[in-house]
Amino acid sequence: MPTITVLPHAQLAPEGDVIEAASGTSICEALLDAGIAIEHACEMSCACTTCHVIVREGYRSLGEPDEIEEDLLDKAWGLTPTSRLSCQALLADADVTVELPKYTINHARENH
Repeated sequence: MPTITVLPHAQLAPEGDVIEAASGTSICEALLDAGIAIEHACEMSCACTTCHVIVREGYRSLGEPDEIEEDLLDKAWGLTPTSRLSCQALLADADVTVELPKYTINHARENH
């Protein structure tokens, strides 16, 4: 079972975290299941960028983003070459390390 290492984030994961998730699970689902309150304003339907993560390790194991995801990522705060929408990034068998950006495009935090 692959692991996701979440780098420390002042609000969502102050100490960072390491969680396990089944292959085929999205990073967003895995984080939410582990109690990490990542934004997902569109309910994981690939319609916003609030679940944006920066993949620091294991990017290639997630598969290629499709055109819709790439277009949405252009609107994300803090975009990098290894940015993904966590609702679309499905785990394979490799471990990944992600960083949660400091900001999202939301002006207010959603309470899901």
